[in-house]
Amino acid sequence: MTRRQQIKQFILGNFLFTDDDNALADDTSLIQQGIVDSTGILELIGFIEETWSIQVPPQDMTPANFDSLGSIDRYLDGRLAG
Repeated sequence: MTRRQQIKQFILGNFLFTDDDNALADDTSLIQQGIVDSTGILELIGFIEETWSIQVPPQDMTPANFDSLGSIDRYLDGRLAG
């Protein structure tokens, strides 16, 4: 399973309560669509930190980094590349 698939499965199971991959596209806005709220973003960040053994600093906790599967994956590309 790819990193993006792992994140997608987490969101589907914890916020959308489904296992239907078609319920979430890579560019769907998690915030604008009401899929996650501020608490949900923190839960998602906790999952990311635990799964990939990284720390997400407060200044990185922005919609630009965590609003869609695509943006989360791009953020992790940068964090894990170093």
